[in-house]
Amino acid sequence: MSNGVVMLNLNALLEDSGQLGHAHGGRMLGAVMPVWYVGSLALVAVWAVAGWHHDGTGLVVTAGALLLLSVVMSLLLLVPINNRNKTWTPENRPEDWKEQMHRWERFHYARVAVIVAALV
Repeated sequence: MSNGVVMLNLNALLEDSGQLGHAHGGRMLGAVMPVWYVGSLALVAVWAVAGWHHDGTGLVVTAGALLLLSVVMSLLLLVPINNRNKTWTPENRPEDWKEQMHRWERFHYARVAVIVAALV
């Protein structure tokens, strides 16, 4: 199931359930995303070094740069919102929580576009 479908489903839930689902997803995925990022960057680095004198290495390096950009986007744009979101409950969430979640979704879609570009 794609992340976009998950977001649509969470947003369609009643207010408290959707917000709690976002918070749980933030805690769960926030724990595994660093492993995915480090692993992906390490594999691209190994691939670039192993194929340094072969055709296509420039494409691998470009893909690595785009993946690195996605990590920077995550750290600067998405992680701060996620760190706040994963602690929210219906009792303590800020009044603008929906706006913050929509901002996170926009940044997320931009990050996904960068990752897709890296993989193409």
